[in-house]
Amino acid sequence: MTDAPTSAVPPSAIACDRCRQTGHHFWFHRESLFAWGAGAFLALGLVALLWGGEGVLVRIGSIGLSASTLLLLGAVAVGGVPIGRNALEALLERKLGINLLMAIAIVGAVAIGETIEAASLAFLFLVAERLEDFAVERSHRSLQELIELAPHEARVLTAAGETTRHVEQITANETIAVRPGERIPLDGIVTRGSSSVNEAPITGESLPADKSTDDEVFAGTINQSGYLEIRVTKRAGDTTLARVIRLVTEAEEQKAPIERFVDRFGRVYTPVVVAVAVGVATVPTLLFNAPFEAWFLRAITLLVISCPCAMVISTPVSVVSAVSSAARRGVLIKGGQFLESLGDAQAIAFDKTGTLTTGELSVTDVVPLNGHGETDVLRWAASLEGRSEHPIAQAVLRSAQDVELPNVDDFQALTGRGVQGRIDGTTYYLGTPELFQHTGHSVPQAQMDDLQSAGKTTMLLGTDDQLIGLVAVADGVRPEAHSVVEDLQSMGIEVVMITGDNAGTARAIADQLGISHYHAELMPDQKLSEIEHLVERYGNVAMVGDGINDAPALARATVGIAMGAAGSDTALETADVALMADDLHQLPSLIRLSRRSRAVIRQNISSAIAIKLALGLAVFPGWVSLVAAVLIGDMGMTLGVTGNAMRLARSPVRPG
Repeated sequence: MTDAPTSAVPPSAIACDRCRQTGHHFWFHRESLFAWGAGAFLALGLVALLWGGEGVLVRIGSIGLSASTLLLLGAVAVGGVPIGRNALEALLERKLGINLLMAIAIVGAVAIGETIEAASLAFLFLVAERLEDFAVERSHRSLQELIELAPHEARVLTAAGETTRHVEQITANETIAVRPGERIPLDGIVTRGSSSVNEAPITGESLPADKSTDDEVFAGTINQSGYLEIRVTKRAGDTTLARVIRLVTEAEEQKAPIERFVDRFGRVYTPVVVAVAVGVATVPTLLFNAPFEAWFLRAITLLVISCPCAMVISTPVSVVSAVSSAARRGVLIKGGQFLESLGDAQAIAFDKTGTLTTGELSVTDVVPLNGHGETDVLRWAASLEGRSEHPIAQAVLRSAQDVELPNVDDFQALTGRGVQGRIDGTTYYLGTPELFQHTGHSVPQAQMDDLQSAGKTTMLLGTDDQLIGLVAVADGVRPEAHSVVEDLQSMGIEVVMITGDNAGTARAIADQLGISHYHAELMPDQKLSEIEHLVERYGNVAMVGDGINDAPALARATVGIAMGAAGSDTALETADVALMADDLHQLPSLIRLSRRSRAVIRQNISSAIAIKLALGLAVFPGWVSLVAAVLIGDMGMTLGVTGNAMRLARSPVRPG
């Protein structure tokens, strides 16, 4: 029952980390020892009371103290140390926190002779605090699991042989060796060997990725089958895993709007409760001659019940549970405000290239003409493209990788029209219809129109004598894109596509995915303007892009989401949410996690208010004792809301 926290990472969580670092178990930390000490004195005092320990043992002036009373006061004294210390700190900061309320309640109970209630209150309050801190520590466990992913040592290959060094001592460009079954200790590039690597700890992707020479690997991932030698590209503090841990830690310190509201509410609520309690203690006695002790005890009970700790703690625990759990599954959320905003998103704008599509051109159609075969078309087209670095050329070459290619002489790149070259003494042309104007060939316009209307870039292949065929390339739609768009639309979210590509391609992709709202041929500043229009229309808009080319539009959206961020430092730093894997599947379940976390927070706050209100009203007829107030209204409610919040840690961020 800590006072209203200043961040989503309470001091208790830091203390828990210290416990792990120093080897002390959570329940034997100093704060816990005060609770157990108070409990021991309380137990001994109750035993002494039951066994007749009511005789005067010590006399202070005219006041006689029995053994049971001394033991109960011992419980108050031991338990009062941390409570009083925290209350004094709150007073010095001019705050009325829960520790101050409890200190007033304990001192008041002792003053009217209710030592059993005072001792019980001190003990139960400390136990409730430790249980709350334990719940917060549990909510940080996902982050701790991330911290423990990367090995502390690595095998470094040098001219003198293999040595083992701490990862902090390893610099970029050194070579490390990783054997099968071991975790990769640092980010790097494979220089020797091949293996399948489980990248789930970073990207959340369950299927292992095949890695060989020149492939990138990340710290914390698991080398499953082969031996790898890796050239280190980033030091320990700069690895993708280290950056994720740092960003998640910073995210947990960012308060969600509802959390800031609870903090403001607490600053007003607590003084009001104290004023009401003073009225309950004094007004019945002054105006109606009611017994002071009875109403004073009711005032203390009201203070305990009115403690806002359940409301205060429910939001940060919910945010920490959701953010840490998402990070462990390959989704980085930069703060509670973005987690909350995602759940409120009314529209999601997607960039096309590399987001809804794979971002890599491939040959989709080979149409032979005039009696030629597909292999002939591919052979001559790929031979001509072998001298070009254009993405279309690379797509054609990939499609013909199993075809033997003839040599090309007198190659020429014809800007804006295509390429030409001589193969076995014959000049071949590959490009637009304009390239064939001098030949007088009849272009198969209907076939070209069909291909282009499907969003494909189409080229003609031919010689001076005849047309040989058509080659069409396209940036393919991601396999998961259609189901993801359907899923988002089923949640009532408007899906919008914005792209710099031509209108025909944009229309074809939109038709394939069932997107009715799209805009094409947009420059970066025009994408920004379109996002501004969407924000004006829908209020809360998320955008999904690559985090680099779409930076202005991503920044203007309510929530900017970058895909495939594991390999992009820029995306990690600029996006509000980063999908570490190059996979859209995580997006719908991320929206559901956001909505669920918002619902859990509201459940916690509404249930806390309802139960505390009911208990508070039951105080006036004397139906609720001080001990019951602690067990139900304070400790019980706090454990209830934290348990409910921690369910978010088990929420999947991708189906299945």
